Amino acid sequence: MTPVDDLDELLRLTAELAVAGGDRAATGRRTGLGVSTKSTVTDLVTVHDRAAEDVIVAGITAARPDDAIVGEEGTDRPGTSGRSWYLDPIDGTTNFVYDIPTWATSVAVGDTDGMLAGAVYVPAMGELFAAARGQGATLGGVPIRCSATTDLALALVATGFGYTPERRVRQAAIVAELVGVIRDVRRLGAASLDLCYVAAGRFDAYFEEHLNIWDMAAGELIAREAGCRTGDYGGGAPTPAQLVAATPELYGPLTAHLPTA
Repeated sequence: MTPVDDLDELLRLTAELAVAGGDRAATGRRTGLGVSTKSTVTDLVTVHDRAAEDVIVAGITAARPDDAIVGEEGTDRPGTSGRSWYLDPIDGTTNFVYDIPTWATSVAVGDTDGMLAGAVYVPAMGELFAAARGQGATLGGVPIRCSATTDLALALVATGFGYTPERRVRQAAIVAELVGVIRDVRRLGAASLDLCYVAAGRFDAYFEEHLNIWDMAAGELIAREAGCRTGDYGGGAPTPAQLVAATPELYGPLTAHLPTA
């Protein structure tokens, strides 16, 4: 079991670094974007993604030099402590490029049993979501809980789409079938923020396929600590391949509409 004081320190550090990275990106954006692409022509990256990751990596290295680090923008540092950090310096880079405020900086740290602490910072709104294992979730230091919605027909459900046309077509077909049995659908364009909005009761549920570990590391912990049930489309453990976060009563009815393969 991880000592409480160690968890508190990890939580403090994830929050501090998420804010530092997010503020670096937000400040840098005013100087220009420096946009290029990665996996597809719709998968954008800016010079500020990399600069924000550098800020976070430097902070981890200074405080915890023996921890491993995995970052979206290429950081892949092995460690010896048994702790690993997962960084998404700008989750929602397309929103960032288009000056849409729903982008976030996500920082999480875990061990072999899963995530220990995580923070998601939304610079444009000044919101900081955070959680530590077994200690609940907060927004701005105030405890949050998922909604009390139990009826799928009344559920506001968030989702996201992949970068390839083939994946988007398949994901859109799932939404087209689902939209007739729920209240409505929302798409923010940042998985970490979708998960935090479910945690805070702003959405009732969220599902998405084909994520990366840094997309979900902090947000999934925050949602779970806020009382959500998380898992894959078939009721198993949550994975980047398939992720659902919902109120406990909605998880089963929602996943009944999601293809497991």
